[in-house]
Amino acid sequence: MQNDFINKLNAFTVLYAEDEDGIRNNIQEILQHLFKEVYSAKNASEAYMKYLETNPDLIITDIKMGNETGIDLVKKIRKSDSKTRIIITSAFTDLEYLLQATELHLIKYIVKPITQDKLMEALEAFVNSYDNSKIYNLIPNWIFDYSKAIVSNGKEEFTLTKKENTFLKLLISKNRIITYEELETNIWDEDSVMTSNAMRLFIKNFRKKLPKDFLKNVQGVGYKLVRD
Repeated sequence: MQNDFINKLNAFTVLYAEDEDGIRNNIQEILQHLFKEVYSAKNASEAYMKYLETNPDLIITDIKMGNETGIDLVKKIRKSDSKTRIIITSAFTDLEYLLQATELHLIKYIVKPITQDKLMEALEAFVNSYDNSKIYNLIPNWIFDYSKAIVSNGKEEFTLTKKENTFLKLLISKNRIITYEELETNIWDEDSVMTSNAMRLFIKNFRKKLPKDFLKNVQGVGYKLVRD
């Protein structure tokens, strides 16, 4: 399994809802090795309360859980939340369940038994859904959302300026040293001049929103990211 994939998962939180103790304990143990935080619930009502309390990045829920179903849970969440990623697990392949599930904007529908291969395939789809939304993993626990101009470490969110957002995207996409000339050409407005003082202030403020020692100055050349 690729380290990059594991590092990305390690930046997210997950809520797992399953009424069968054995299955829940087994899957929860796997998830705890992959995610930053794992929350669990035995039924749909408990799952909804924990969803409200923890605001997880991903919800994995079984369909059949006592009187309430996972479908009921997801419909309730989707009334006010279209962003949270959701994976459904079920022993059923009934067409009615599948049709209801397709209307709820799910990442994946896993048919039980939940094998490690099925689970990893679903989690890869979860990570890819963020990649497609222009969300990048900087280092474990640090996420950069280009579309929202936000850097987050799971505890704090830092809003980037237009220049900072463009510069970080450039550093990530090029994956090399960005020269001072490139910085001036790509980041600075045509109507302004990139003086030494302006650049130093820009970099000083930018570093405050990044992981420690993440942005390195290459003397006389430019800047690069340090991701090791």
